[in-house]
Amino acid sequence: MSKSLQAIRGMNDILPEQTPLWRYFENTVARLLDNYGYKQIRMPIVEFTELFKRSIGEVTDIVEKEMYTFEDRNGDSLTLRPEGTAACVRAVLEHGLTGAGQPQKLWYIGPMFRHERPQKGRYRQFHQIGLEVFNIEGPDIDAELIVLTWRLWGLLGIRDAVKLELNSLGTSESRGRYKVALVEYLSAHLDKLDEDSQRRLKTNPLRVLDTKNADTQAVLVDAPKMADYLDDESRTHFEGLKARLDAAGIPFVINTKLVRGLDYYSKTVFEWVTDKLGAQGTVCAGGRYDGLVEQMGGKPTTGVGFAMGIERLILLLETLEKVPEEISRQVDVYLCAFGEAAELAALALSEQVRDQLPNLRLQVNAGAGSFKSQFKKADKSGALYALILGDDELAQQVIGFKPLRGQGEQQNIAFDALAAHLATCVVQG
Repeated sequence: MSKSLQAIRGMNDILPEQTPLWRYFENTVARLLDNYGYKQIRMPIVEFTELFKRSIGEVTDIVEKEMYTFEDRNGDSLTLRPEGTAACVRAVLEHGLTGAGQPQKLWYIGPMFRHERPQKGRYRQFHQIGLEVFNIEGPDIDAELIVLTWRLWGLLGIRDAVKLELNSLGTSESRGRYKVALVEYLSAHLDKLDEDSQRRLKTNPLRVLDTKNADTQAVLVDAPKMADYLDDESRTHFEGLKARLDAAGIPFVINTKLVRGLDYYSKTVFEWVTDKLGAQGTVCAGGRYDGLVEQMGGKPTTGVGFAMGIERLILLLETLEKVPEEISRQVDVYLCAFGEAAELAALALSEQVRDQLPNLRLQVNAGAGSFKSQFKKADKSGALYALILGDDELAQQVIGFKPLRGQGEQQNIAFDALAAHLATCVVQG
């Protein structure tokens, strides 16, 4: 027998009972970003592999181990995007969006792909919402990105479950000086480093700071600190960011080991983390990448941004039981019609109601059925009310109105009064 078809490991279907929560989250974020003046951009899922090698860094774990890369029929090496910043920078450059120093505040949403070991909160196809800002160089825009995420956590009801961690990586020059000191220190303790950290010491030494190995973490306690190697410009920028967060009343902690996993970051880096999801604690992260646009062939252009993982934030909402009750209900009113004449009238009446109440979620029974079977479907839909239309009601130009989720007797409502009655019971109540 042939093997049954199923989804690729780590690439999951989002089923109908899950999508209302996804839409609630996505719509909440989209409204917030509209209010802050960000404009949406949509990039392809597939890019030339060279884009990610040049931007992320060839000796990062993402490029070395995790990218989905293949040759197309023309012999070009293509990659499913593992993150959004590089693709956004490519689009900005290709279309001249930052010409003449023009500021751009952009956001995007969509799937990313990394060949990682699937586990709860970490998947091979995962979804992100990302923000990228170009040609604004001061700490005020860094602060705005963090402030708007703080507002989002408030809208979602999860502020108490997340913590902001900050660090500054300085400029490439100051980071270079720090790398020399860090490598010298770690080389003197090489026998105490785990195997992965020994490899990173030769390829990407800053990533050793991010190790989860307890023995290596013990070695890092006395390691040189990035803050001691910051240039004056980066230090002033970082102090300006902290002052703005203090002014906005946003609590934060300095994490000197926070380096992020991508080579293009400079100056500010930050992460929003939670201890409610086990090992997968980062729900939103980002920072500055002032040299990336120039590195990819453009003119010197400042940049800063972040990405938030939708799967992890959805999981956090569910774990904290912060899912609004109303979004689990996809139908407000279910209309049951009995007999062909009633079905025709139900179609016309339902469209009239939708004209008057465009936000009403009204489902009309399809497929006929007995009184019992239609009411069973009405109840299963989660609707608050059932509308009943048969030959008797049609003759009197009324429709039965029956509460399904609480107290109240069935009553008859005139056709021309139905929309007003539903507005009182459902739309406003």
